[in-house]
Amino acid sequence: MATVLSRALKLPGKKSPDLGEYDPLTQADSDESEDDLVLNLKQKNGGVKNGKSPQGEGPDPDSDAEGIGPAKQHLSEVTTEGYPSPPLGNLEQKTASSFVSHIRTLIFLLTVLISMILVLVCAFLIPCPPRDLQNMWSRHLGPEGGVPKPQATLLALSGVNGSTLWTSSLAEEAQSLQCSGLTLVDSAEAICLVTGISKLLSALNATSGKAIWTLNPSHLSSGTLAAPAVLLPDLDDDGVRDLMILTTGLLQGDLCFLLVSGKTGIPMGRPVKYNIVREGNLIGPQVHITTHGAIYILFGFGNIQAIALKDIFIQAENRDSSPPSLQIEEPEWEKRRSVNLSELIDVYSDGVEFLQMVKAPDSNCSNLLITTTQGLVLLRGQDLERHWVLNLQGLCSQPTLGYFTNDQTLDFLLEAQYGNGMKKVIVVDGNSGVIIWNNSLPCHMKESAATSVMTSDQKSVFLFWAEGLSASPSDSDLNSEPELPGLHHLYLLHPTFPTLLLDLANDTGTVNASAIGINDVWKDAFYVIRKTGPGSENHPRPLVVSKVNLRWALMESQVVLLKETTPKIGRGELRRFLSRIKFVSSQKV
Repeated sequence: MATVLSRALKLPGKKSPDLGEYDPLTQADSDESEDDLVLNLKQKNGGVKNGKSPQGEGPDPDSDAEGIGPAKQHLSEVTTEGYPSPPLGNLEQKTASSFVSHIRTLIFLLTVLISMILVLVCAFLIPCPPRDLQNMWSRHLGPEGGVPKPQATLLALSGVNGSTLWTSSLAEEAQSLQCSGLTLVDSAEAICLVTGISKLLSALNATSGKAIWTLNPSHLSSGTLAAPAVLLPDLDDDGVRDLMILTTGLLQGDLCFLLVSGKTGIPMGRPVKYNIVREGNLIGPQVHITTHGAIYILFGFGNIQAIALKDIFIQAENRDSSPPSLQIEEPEWEKRRSVNLSELIDVYSDGVEFLQMVKAPDSNCSNLLITTTQGLVLLRGQDLERHWVLNLQGLCSQPTLGYFTNDQTLDFLLEAQYGNGMKKVIVVDGNSGVIIWNNSLPCHMKESAATSVMTSDQKSVFLFWAEGLSASPSDSDLNSEPELPGLHHLYLLHPTFPTLLLDLANDTGTVNASAIGINDVWKDAFYVIRKTGPGSENHPRPLVVSKVNLRWALMESQVVLLKETTPKIGRGELRRFLSRIKFVSSQKV
């Protein structure tokens, strides 16, 4: 009885073939099991009979999943009014399922197609960074001088091909141009700061060359600009770094410091005067920040003295106190004040020629590299004590900083000139002051300054000028074919191969300025020189600017062997090494 009741609850019974009504007696007398009723399989002619075909064959294994749905629909197709609902055939279900599948496939294909179109559109519309196609170019800018004297003009040249980007007329000749460090708050464009030889100080837009502000010459009274403007921290809290200029007057001790707003070009207070004896070349001014944050201004004439920026600010603003950022003092520096408690601090006083700030590897404070008539001195920036001294006479230019060794301490390349047309190129270890590389080279060009550039493996390559060298040391004593008079070669020294030089280019002009630029996209560097070409009495020497890409020049260079090595350096090995060199800016290493 329980079985009959269960069947009545689940399956109300068989339907009469004539009236479509259910007969509970027929359902109760059925000999079929409950499972046979539930799993009614299709007959080949479309009917069902307890899971068996009319011929007594077993159920089709492929029809099992299809039979479950129609059987349940067939057993429950009576409506509330007692009339049967129209049956749904398997063909309709297959059609619906196939339609949904096609829709999904179509949506997927459309998505892929749209994505491909977007990728192609972006590839064509977004421009690729322009590649520097001209590996070398030279631009003649006219005569170096003339009668009448031409108007001073500032030109910006394209690094790609040397074309003129913009020109700007100046009231006087410029002695310095710096285009880094000064950025206005309301402008993301770079600012170039121009310092003239007399009274010109102006900030220009680096993109257009238009003046942003110009210092009123009346603020300099009778003094003239003695050195390029110095960048200071932001003293007036307007979001822009401020400036300081040094002026000298006609009298021997007339020396003035003037603070200038980097945002407006308006002086911050009055000039601050000092009475200092001027003997020797002007040194600085330069800004030095100690480990504790004390700010000092270094300057001098043949010597080095220091003034706390706090003292200059208080006198300029006529205040009793200074901003908190200027109130920090360095005890080791303050000990060096004169006995009469003068504001000046003696740093070094022995025939100083050049002063450079050198990054210290183990401190946030820079060291002081001092070039003198007697050699080279490195002072620790924290306490001004001597780290090492190198006795070497004849230094003709300030040292070139770079990484020659593997200790991550800056090393120095020096050029010492001799009277017989020879110069000695020396590399000094920055940690110990010991000479680690040197070579004597013929050179009559005294104004050429060496330079260096960083590579991605945290090394530096050094570039300098000299006259032609033999390609092999064994041929140095042989009479080779003489070169053109005044022909100088640009040589590159790589720390990995100290026994050879790479001859990158040659020129007959006199190089009086050089600089290195970095192409971050292509990891390349370009070397730019300003030179004066040969001239005559009736034709002034022309002023020429030239550029060469270093990676291209490396692959086109000639190898000059300074010393035979065992085993010999293979040409293929050298070319593979040079092809992998990548140049980077020193701030990214």
